[in-house]
Amino acid sequence: MRAYTPKDDVQKKPYYTDRYWVAPQVAKYDVGEDAVFAADLEAIKAKFDVLDAYIQVDQMVVIIKAEDNFGVIELLKNVCEYNQLSELSAIDWLASEGKFEVFYQMLSMTKRKRLRIKCKIGEKESIESVEKLFRSADWSEREMYDMFGIVINNHPYMKRILMPDDWEGFPLRKSYPLQGDEFAQWYEVDKIFGKEARDIVGPEIRDSARVDRYDTERFARLGHEVPRGADISQGEPDTPLVYQEAEGVFLIEKFDAEKSVVISDRDR
Repeated sequence: MRAYTPKDDVQKKPYYTDRYWVAPQVAKYDVGEDAVFAADLEAIKAKFDVLDAYIQVDQMVVIIKAEDNFGVIELLKNVCEYNQLSELSAIDWLASEGKFEVFYQMLSMTKRKRLRIKCKIGEKESIESVEKLFRSADWSEREMYDMFGIVINNHPYMKRILMPDDWEGFPLRKSYPLQGDEFAQWYEVDKIFGKEARDIVGPEIRDSARVDRYDTERFARLGHEVPRGADISQGEPDTPLVYQEAEGVFLIEKFDAEKSVVISDRDR
């Protein structure tokens, strides 16, 4: 069995580049054009530093210092009547700026206004939890920690929420390989059978676009289920796939896997 070599530097290799098309930003407007937003901004400025503020797509965006996030959210809830935190997450700008952008999407049911609070933190920096203000922040903050590796201070249960506790890496960082690294390919094999079974089982197929009619033991073969543990060493009869009920549908031709064609030309 070949020796296992940890890929600790895998995050440093596939950096984000400018080969992706970046959509242009929509127009920004001065906050003074909306009296409600202007009053809310003045309330924030009275107690906290505001780095930038503008209206975009009919909502106000306010950029603040990361250390003020709890205080600003508290002010918006208790004073400015923004009574719902509908979303919070982060964006990875590590390659271009060395920072994460953390945002909080607020909604005022009485004013019928939406407001977004944004701040930036470094890769090794943490940010204060707002779970005490909005319970909806609980799982969102855990997901932000799980997917981006951003530590949330004073969260009541700071642990991964989607990935296993012993998972390596953070899947929503732009530097994370789309199909995972070597750790991801061997995770379930190592966990269930042990590393000594690698040569027997083989790596996990992580291509999300690949559909296989057979699973590991072929006991759930589409079109011809085989009992678990059945002897298939001598092979099994091929069963054509037919995706239609008996009698079919009028004027619709039945699907025949034998006649199907894979189109490789995306512009076709």
